[in-house]
Amino acid sequence: MRFLSLILACAAVATRADFLYDTFPDYFQWGVATASYQIEGAWNVDGKGDSIWDTYTHAGGNVVKNETGDIACDSYNKYEDDVQLLQDLGVNFYRFSLSWARLLPTGRVDQPNQAGIDYYNSLIDALLAAGVEPMVTLYHWDLPQELDDQGGWENEDMVQIFNEYAVFAFELFGDRVKSWITFNEPYVFITMGYGQGAHAPGLQSPGEKVYTVAHVVLKAHAEAWHSYNELFRPTQDGVIGITLDSEWKEPYSDDPEDIEAAERAIQFCLGWFANPIFGSGGYPTVMKEKILEKSLEQGYEESRLPEFTEEEENRIHGTSDFFGLNHYTTSLVQNADRPSLVPSYLNDRDIITRVNSTWDRSEWIFVVPWGLRSLLNWISDSYGNPNVIITENGMSDSNATLEDAHRVNYFRLYTNNVLKAIKLDGCDVRSYTAWTLMDNFEWAFAYDVRFGLHHVDFEDPERPRTPKASAEFIRQLVADNGFPEPEAVIPEVLEPEIENGDPEIVAIPEPIRAKFRQKH
Repeated sequence: MRFLSLILACAAVATRADFLYDTFPDYFQWGVATASYQIEGAWNVDGKGDSIWDTYTHAGGNVVKNETGDIACDSYNKYEDDVQLLQDLGVNFYRFSLSWARLLPTGRVDQPNQAGIDYYNSLIDALLAAGVEPMVTLYHWDLPQELDDQGGWENEDMVQIFNEYAVFAFELFGDRVKSWITFNEPYVFITMGYGQGAHAPGLQSPGEKVYTVAHVVLKAHAEAWHSYNELFRPTQDGVIGITLDSEWKEPYSDDPEDIEAAERAIQFCLGWFANPIFGSGGYPTVMKEKILEKSLEQGYEESRLPEFTEEEENRIHGTSDFFGLNHYTTSLVQNADRPSLVPSYLNDRDIITRVNSTWDRSEWIFVVPWGLRSLLNWISDSYGNPNVIITENGMSDSNATLEDAHRVNYFRLYTNNVLKAIKLDGCDVRSYTAWTLMDNFEWAFAYDVRFGLHHVDFEDPERPRTPKASAEFIRQLVADNGFPEPEAVIPEVLEPEIENGDPEIVAIPEPIRAKFRQKH
């Protein structure tokens, strides 16, 4: 009997080792996120101008069922309901984005829209009154259409145009907004919008425009950071950074070529934008080498990847007060020589991506919680352990169930791996943001794919929000600030031995024995 008891005790310890029961540091912050085009609706009221997503969805044939964000969650009219949801969750902050075209219908600061200004002032004031800090993203993909007509992010003038818009926002809202993000996921909106044509503005130039647009975006980000740092930080005392995204890239095998390919895959995604800001400066060496090699093979006289001047490189380097990270899933990476006939960002990488068929999945998201911990460690090792804000992490589904156990499981395991990265690995992670507050317009997937903590009935004109099981999980996670050690359960077979002080039961920790004595 005593032998069986010891086995049970050891098994319990092993199980606890797999899941870390502990709380996050006292300074840790919890939030949820949304984006303007995905929730606001009111696409053509109160002076708002068109955005590229208005144009892209209205053109037809670009989005599932030809749906649009014309109404979406109607948060323009229901923002007070959204603030109540946030208050019920108990989160510390709310990450949302500004609709550039709602504030500046032409994209230019000389023609502001007072109704748009009033809307965001009301939202910010309501958040603060509810005890929720605003975290504001300046650009979450909905460029004013008039600016796109002038060349959009291909136009070098966008560096200063974006900077003027940023200054406009800092002046209006910076007295109350203390956390700013310049761009959300430049990798995604550039490769999808200018490479594959699957997002607005729907252009297909995977070998050229993806690189020239990224070049402009990085310079625009840097100018906005410098403006805040020099003109507003002294009086507003906030922080400003950028949000980058990446899967974790796990080597397909222990072959050195696959290991190298996995590293290359991360550099072509995360490093593309992170190395100029957080790393050694400029684009990653492997990107420079690979793209030059491919370009010359394709008959170009120089690399398709632009070069920064020394002045530009210095201007960009160090322009973020935190490392904003969006992460959803993991893929396996295998080395492969890709064809060089057609210029393509995808072929430039010389990789093949795969997945493990045993991984749980929903749509394109494979549930690999340790991938987030691995990525956090990679960032720490690569960039000197910067302070990280996880600005998005979440799980999709294609149904309307309120009992979203799969999403609860996802959040539980991914946040626990964040805890492990902090407590066991020493990664400097400061906050976690769940995507998303409620079901909304999921870009090309429209309303067929949902990420929300709250269900939204898009068939009802009132767009009612109903909490899912995942909302209750996040509420409890925030209240507990993590995963406190659960009440210990002592197998009944051990009770007599503990009561009798059997010297062989030395494996039972004293706190558990003490709880048993108190119970009896």
